[in-house]
Amino acid sequence: MAKASWASRRVAFISTILTLVGWAAFLTTFDGPGMAGSTRRGPGETQLISIQPLPAEEGAMCEQVPASAEETLMAALQQRQDARAASIAARNAASQDRSQLKPVRSIRDPYAAYSSVAVDPVNNEVVLTDENLFQILVYDRTANTPPRARFTEPKRILAGLNTKIEFQCGLYIDPKNGDVYAVNNDTVDTLVIFDRAAKGDVPPNRELHTPHGTFGIAVDEATQEMFLTLQHDSAMVVFRKYAQKDDSPLRLLQGDATGLADPHGIALDPKNGWVFISNHGAVSSRSPRPEGSRSRRGSEKQNWPLERAQAIPGSGRSLPPSIIVHNMKAEGNAAPLRVIQGPKTQFDWPTGLAVDEQQGELYVANDMGNSILVFNVTDSGDIAPKRVIKGPKTNLANPTGVWVDLKNNEVWAANFMNHSATVYPLSASGDVAPLRVIRSGPLDQPALGIGNPHPVAYDSKREQILVPN
Repeated sequence: MAKASWASRRVAFISTILTLVGWAAFLTTFDGPGMAGSTRRGPGETQLISIQPLPAEEGAMCEQVPASAEETLMAALQQRQDARAASIAARNAASQDRSQLKPVRSIRDPYAAYSSVAVDPVNNEVVLTDENLFQILVYDRTANTPPRARFTEPKRILAGLNTKIEFQCGLYIDPKNGDVYAVNNDTVDTLVIFDRAAKGDVPPNRELHTPHGTFGIAVDEATQEMFLTLQHDSAMVVFRKYAQKDDSPLRLLQGDATGLADPHGIALDPKNGWVFISNHGAVSSRSPRPEGSRSRRGSEKQNWPLERAQAIPGSGRSLPPSIIVHNMKAEGNAAPLRVIQGPKTQFDWPTGLAVDEQQGELYVANDMGNSILVFNVTDSGDIAPKRVIKGPKTNLANPTGVWVDLKNNEVWAANFMNHSATVYPLSASGDVAPLRVIRSGPLDQPALGIGNPHPVAYDSKREQILVPN
């Protein structure tokens, strides 16, 4: 009985091994109904598997020695591994071929598109952000690109993945140490701070994680507070100047009563305790979030006031562009002290702002109006600017940044649509030529104005490519 039992177990073991081998062969060779005997290993690659008698030699059949179940199984597994390796190699080769494909043509601006400007009067330098190639460029303040020159070479450039520089539209220079504060508006959601002498692809000295759509920046050195506008949330937040990482803001200004509507530029008048904010006009009403809801970064401790307000679906509306004036300590849903708004103002996407405290004047980079508008800081209502810098001699083209240099009595403009930064006397008015021009590209090179393009469309009737930004 014992001997018969052992034999039965051996037969059962061999039968099990053969069954496993059969299934392995079946899974290896099966390629769909009616396709036994082939296996698809990759694009265009098919391996045939069959078992044939060995050919006869000199009229005699060659003796076939049956393989053990273990050998058959190992051979099947090895064949499967070889086939998998070949398939991976084929896919890698195909991927490499695709990566080497070149477009038939490309639409690309190879030169910097200046979006904001700031002057370091202590070190006699001017700093410009570039939203096209994601750079911060530093020039000598007195640089002047000759008409025949292709461009002016910057003294230093900050750029690269380590810098976390992308769509930068707000800029501030620390008056004491020259540190550069730059605001990312779109993809990175981080305010980065660099040492004055930093250059190349280096990480920032400090960074602050900001709400999405942060645009403008202004700093009150007396109180060590930093003011930021939030474009999409129609809000203003105030942080400690040296806030970093996930620090929460000190206070928030947001709500229907505030007059905030797609805010962009921001400037302070510490002498009078006022903050000026430019609005493009798009806004939605907001409602409080339910109690106990988590913040965007998932931290119960970091309960951002901003994130307790949600846009109400269907409440979006477009208002006329404006500049609103608030107390620097304003928070919550506070109404503005004054509003400058109306057809007399000439506002057409008012963006960058700067204040001349000495003369009590407010400078406005009027983007679509191709102009710099000057108001009194006390102006209110539908009022015309006291001075306008505009015309073909000015070289202004969609200015989005403006800076007042009180030490040298100059006003700077960053022109997004002609690769230039231009500087004028503080008292300039009308169609006046700039004192100096810094260019990032040749005079005859058109600026494409492509900034963060989204899915494109093709107009077959006009044969035009439509590129939303």
